[in-house]
Amino acid sequence: MLNFGVIGTNWITESFISAAREVESFTLSAVYSRTEEKAKEFAEKNGAEHTFTDVEEMAASSVIDAVYIASPNSFHADQAITLMKHGKHVICEKPIASNAAEVEKMISVAKENNVLLMEAMRSTVTPNFKSIQENLHKIGTVRRYFANSCQYSSRYDKYKEGTILNAFRLEFSNGSLMDIGIYCLYPMVVLFGEPDEVKANAYLLESGVDGEGSILLNYSDKEAVVMYSKISNSYVPSEIQGENGSILIDHIQDMTKIEIRYRDGRTEDITVKQDKPKMYYEAKEFIELIQRGELESKVNSHSNSLAVMKIMDEARNQVGLVYPADQK
Repeated sequence: MLNFGVIGTNWITESFISAAREVESFTLSAVYSRTEEKAKEFAEKNGAEHTFTDVEEMAASSVIDAVYIASPNSFHADQAITLMKHGKHVICEKPIASNAAEVEKMISVAKENNVLLMEAMRSTVTPNFKSIQENLHKIGTVRRYFANSCQYSSRYDKYKEGTILNAFRLEFSNGSLMDIGIYCLYPMVVLFGEPDEVKANAYLLESGVDGEGSILLNYSDKEAVVMYSKISNSYVPSEIQGENGSILIDHIQDMTKIEIRYRDGRTEDITVKQDKPKMYYEAKEFIELIQRGELESKVNSHSNSLAVMKIMDEARNQVGLVYPADQK
């Protein structure tokens, strides 16, 4: 059995625990929160025996083998580094850090301590993403990748009323690119690698974070168009356009329906059954890597996480979106 600790006591942590429990080897042993009361309440609710209010103390503890981090983005790097220095494996919620410099340091510490570090990007380890990879050749030479993820945030109404919750706070390295845009960029990098050129636009809110944005990315033989938002909805699917046809992806974050539409009018449903909770596949990937003694995912790899972060750094630089974490 693998004894897990969790950092973060919000709904996403509960979703991860619920999904991970469907993987045979998962046991929840410990909960970290900044307050003892919240840690105990969450531990009791989710059946964890141990609680911590100090990350260093948690890292040094023998009651955990691995940790799922779902704290605000600006805390990811420091918390992950502390845990890895004590030999703990880390699966860190996306985005894995605030910027590329932090990611580079995290990778270095993971390698020095022979532990697994993986970004919790759920879509790229799903059966349907694998189906896209296996069927990509059918559409011929790819000329355009279009990814769209626009989701009106439930926290935006509060923002407009004057209450700025974490999702829209600059000091936590938040905003639509980090929270939503990454879902568009990560599959692109896994499929096609790093682009040659990045051109970004964004609408910045008064709190300093981006409410929505778009990025044009150039490759030598294709282009990519990425749109994301936390202040509006979109109902348009994402699409990979090839010379012989296109792959339509109903929802880039979840990838629940995948279809090829060929130029000659034929259609082919290449959807694979995904009947597990959304976060099951990332938990399974992470746990099985540990069991096999592997220190890096081939899909959610160190190089892919770093490449995505470099794109986001460049996009933020172009639109003037600077986080306090960038000044360190």
